Amino acid sequence: MIKAMAPLLKISNLGKIYPDGTVALDNVSLEVKPGEFVMILGPSGSGKTTLLRSINGLVESTGGSITLDDVPVSPKNLRRIRRRVGLIFQHFNLVGNLSALNNVLTGLLEQNGVFLSLLYLFKKELKLKALECLDMVGLLGKAYARADQLSGGQQQRVGIARAIARNPVLILADEPVASLDPMIAYNVLAMLKNICTSRGIAVICNIHQVDFALKFADRIVGLAGGKIVLDEPVENLDEEQIKKIYKDYDQGMFFGPAAAQSPSDNTMKMAI
Repeated sequence: MIKAMAPLLKISNLGKIYPDGTVALDNVSLEVKPGEFVMILGPSGSGKTTLLRSINGLVESTGGSITLDDVPVSPKNLRRIRRRVGLIFQHFNLVGNLSALNNVLTGLLEQNGVFLSLLYLFKKELKLKALECLDMVGLLGKAYARADQLSGGQQQRVGIARAIARNPVLILADEPVASLDPMIAYNVLAMLKNICTSRGIAVICNIHQVDFALKFADRIVGLAGGKIVLDEPVENLDEEQIKKIYKDYDQGMFFGPAAAQSPSDNTMKMAI
């Protein structure tokens, strides 16, 4: 349970209208505390990805404001903001012919200097940090394996290590387990939550799997039509309340058996 504390992230009356007239976000207001694990549910086209991209300055809003630790997300502050935010992607965004270690180090390029980075030569302290992060996700033994020789679950764990290596205060994860099978997805989310909780890193995670959201989230936010239609601590929710997010959609695809039972510790070790 997250104790009362000042918000890390403040989003106030955020709006985004694309040039074709699509309203992606409509007066969205949201606060996230340090170390809070927030999962965002909503059907495709509800504005989930636009919201995450707005927080990192990849999408420029058409109204409202965003602050991270009281620093406004604006063009002049983007480098400062992005240094403090880690990203985890649905399709991993790894360079296949690079080792797991070098993929983690790509998250640290700005700390390495332009010349060394161009040659993929990294300072000793950055290599040690990257190895430590691979150890955290259980992949120290795969540090020098090519990324394209790793399983999907292992590749996403490299993605988590890359995000953690930046020492972020906030991680944005956009459908991070959508391309993984349910058992692997469960394990990856469990690992992400354990690491971020232990390090006090806040997480905003877009996800379609309701059962995973109920299992791992501290808080669930529901988006539909660009509006927040639900924002509650997970202990206050059940599936009937969450179904309201999807009232205009086929709900069967969102309420599957993916994580009906938690795998045992031994199963988790084997699966990932």
